[in-house]
Amino acid sequence: MNWDIIEGNWKKTKGKAKEQWGKLTDDDFDVIEGRREQLAGKIQERYGVSKDDAEKQIDAWQSQANDDWFH
Repeated sequence: MNWDIIEGNWKKTKGKAKEQWGKLTDDDFDVIEGRREQLAGKIQERYGVSKDDAEKQIDAWQSQANDDWFH
């Protein structure tokens, strides 16, 4: 799924992101506001992983996105 769709529907998709990255706080999600780069940075910060690892996690999560996420 295109990241623009996820970003545009962030209020609906952040619940799925919370399931994936439980260490991120509500404040983190407010800062992220659907921006992929911000999400990667917060994953790096909270989980202590490299930027490449954070990007791989986001890619895997994004590949699972489907229309059910937006209902």
